[in-house]
Amino acid sequence: MRIDGQCHCGFVTYEAEIDPDDVAICHCTDCQQLTGSAYRVTAGTARENFRLTGGEPKLYVKTAENGRKRLQFFCPNCGSPVYTTGTDEDADEVGIRLGTINQRRALCPKSQIWRSSSLPWIHDVGTLPGHERD
Repeated sequence: MRIDGQCHCGFVTYEAEIDPDDVAICHCTDCQQLTGSAYRVTAGTARENFRLTGGEPKLYVKTAENGRKRLQFFCPNCGSPVYTTGTDEDADEVGIRLGTINQRRALCPKSQIWRSSSLPWIHDVGTLPGHERD
């Protein structure tokens, strides 16, 4: 599937080819902190299928407990997380942050990881009262 997207302010833009079945939720505590939310949703693709088309993102390198490095790219203006990749054997894969994808309504997560870190209320969200608009 061909996608495109941008950060909140539109400075960092990209286009990519993804497999809609490679969309996943991560509940790890790093993703919770990096998003300021309960989890992160990412569409994965091979590096050669991802191309920046706009401004240059800023890089933050997170070193995991196992020593592997995760390269977190975000907009230097608005701070939106845009994509991630790794080093060494992880460098061939790019994880695009779902909220930045223009076609995000057509994408549904197919798997979850780090469920042991998921917040206990996460599966009850659908039962909360709500409004269609604020």
